[in-house]
Amino acid sequence: MSFVIKGLSADPFRHLYGLSDEALKTHGVKRYVCDESPGFPDRIEMRDAEIGETLLLLNHTSMQKDSPYKATHAIFVREGAEEAYHAENTVPPVMYNRQISLRAFDQAGMMVDAVVAKGDDIQTSIEQFFQNDAVEHIDAHNAAQGCFSGRITRA
Repeated sequence: MSFVIKGLSADPFRHLYGLSDEALKTHGVKRYVCDESPGFPDRIEMRDAEIGETLLLLNHTSMQKDSPYKATHAIFVREGAEEAYHAENTVPPVMYNRQISLRAFDQAGMMVDAVVAKGDDIQTSIEQFFQNDAVEHIDAHNAAQGCFSGRITRA
C-alpha cells in the first residue's frame, strides 16, 4: 500500500523567523540552539537539526477536526526552513530512528487503530493500517514526548 509523508508548510511559521526572543515570547514561542544531534527534530524538513542551527519551539494543532481527538502539542521548526519534506513509501530518519506512536484516523477524525513502532515496523504498520478502507490518514507522534512528528496519507 503506497503512502506519502509530508513535512509541514513553512507558511504559518515564516513570520516568526528572525524575531527577537522577546517578540517570540509574545507568540508563546521559544528559540533553541541545537546542541546535540539527534535531539531537535524539525517538522518542516523532517530532519534532525545540526549542531548550531536555531529552532523555534511552538504549539501546533495537528488534528483540527471537530473530534474528541483534536490534538495540539509542542513541535520544533528549524528557523529559516522553507522546503517541506515530501516522500512516497519512505519513512524519514527523523521518524525511523525514534519510537513512534502511529494513530490511524477515519474521515470524521475518530481513531480507528494505534500502535507504537520503531524502525522497519513503522512502515509495516502504516501499510497494515491503510489496508483498512476506513483509515483516511495516520498521525505520527514521538512516543516519549508526545510531540507531533508528521501526517501520513495514501499515495
